[in-house]
Amino acid sequence: MYRVIISTIGTSLLTNQIKRDNSEEKDWYSHLRDTANLNEKETPKNIKDIISTLQQRADTQLSNAKIPQIRRASAELNGIYGIYQENLSQGREDYHFLIATDTIQGITTAKIVEAFLRKQGFINTSFYAPSGLSTASTEAFSVGIDDLIFWLQKNIKPFKESKYKICFNLVGSFKSLQGYLNTIGMFYADEIIYIFEGEKSDLITIPRLPISVDNSLMKPYTMQLALLDAGAGLSPQETVGIPETILGEVDGKMTLSTWGKLIWEQCKDDLLSGDLISFFRLEYQDTFRADYNRVREKNKRVKLQETLATVTRLLNESNGDPAILRQHGGIQYSKYTNKGNIDHFRVTQSVRVSCVCKEGKLILHHYDEQHDDINNNPY
Repeated sequence: MYRVIISTIGTSLLTNQIKRDNSEEKDWYSHLRDTANLNEKETPKNIKDIISTLQQRADTQLSNAKIPQIRRASAELNGIYGIYQENLSQGREDYHFLIATDTIQGITTAKIVEAFLRKQGFINTSFYAPSGLSTASTEAFSVGIDDLIFWLQKNIKPFKESKYKICFNLVGSFKSLQGYLNTIGMFYADEIIYIFEGEKSDLITIPRLPISVDNSLMKPYTMQLALLDAGAGLSPQETVGIPETILGEVDGKMTLSTWGKLIWEQCKDDLLSGDLISFFRLEYQDTFRADYNRVREKNKRVKLQETLATVTRLLNESNGDPAILRQHGGIQYSKYTNKGNIDHFRVTQSVRVSCVCKEGKLILHHYDEQHDDINNNPY
C-alpha cells in the first residue's frame, strides 16, 4: 500500500549546526530563539546570515553522514527513517508533505529536508507553510491552523479516497503544533508516528481511533454552519443550540472556531448533499428543485449549496443589493443577453444558476451543468 507521509518540521536541524564551543557563535542559539517567529521580510540581515551559514552546514552534513548521524541531526528525518526501518528505497512511490511554520527558519529547514529526500529518490516531496502559522500569538497560530485544516481537506482527502495510507510523522516541530496535529490526525491519519529518544530509538505508532462526527447533532444547524463556513458573521441568537466548542466570536459576531472548522469538514459532505437548504435570501422555483433532484453526485450538490451559502452571505451584507454579487470573481453574477429580465451566476466553470432578483431576494429558476441548455432555457 502506498503512503502519504505528513511530517511536521521544526528548526532543530538548523540549531544543531551551531558550534557551541565557538565564541563567535555562542549567542547564535539565543538570536534564533528570539527571532523564531519572523518571516523573511521581518528578519534582520545578521540573522539571515546566520541561517544561511547553518543551512549550508546542514546540507553538507546530510550529504556526507551515515544514517545514525542523519537521524541524530534531524528529528523529522529520524521519524522518516524509522517509518521505513532505515530502508528508504521501499517507499519511493510514496508522497511526502513537509509542514513548516510560515517563518524564515521553518521554511529554510523544510527546504533542507525536501532537498535531502529528493536526493534519496522521493520525487513526490514538497513543503507547505500555512499562511501566517507561527507561535507569535494565539491569533496567528489559530489562523495558521485554520489554513492547515483547509489544506488537509483539499489535498489529503483525495489520497484517502484513493486508498493511500495516511501517516502523520510528528517527531519534529514545536510542541504546540504537535498537540494540534495529534488531534487533527485522529480525523485524517491512519496512524500517527512519534519516536523514543536515544540511539536506535523505536517508533511509537498510534493507530487511528474510530472517531466520527455524529451528523445528527449538527443537522438542525446545517444552514447556520454553511453560512459560517462561507464567512458570514452571525449573531449569538442565530447560533443558539450550536455547541460552544465549535464557535468563536469576533467583534460580537459568531464564527467557526478552529475545531468548528475541523468538525464541519468531517460532516459537511453528508449535510450539504441532502435536501436543499432554505437560505433566507433565496427562493426556489419548482424547476430549480427538479434540476437539483436530478443531480446524484454528492460533490456537485455540496458545491452548489456552498455557493448558495456564499450568495446568501453576500446579499445579507448588502441588504439584498445584487450589485455585490457582480463584484465577486467566483460568482460572476450578470444578466443574460437577449433573454429578458433574468440573471445568472456561476457555480463552477460549466455550471450556472438562472435567477431573478426581487425585493432583496433571488428567485432561482434553473440549475444546469450544460451551459448551452440553461442559456437557451433560463426560465
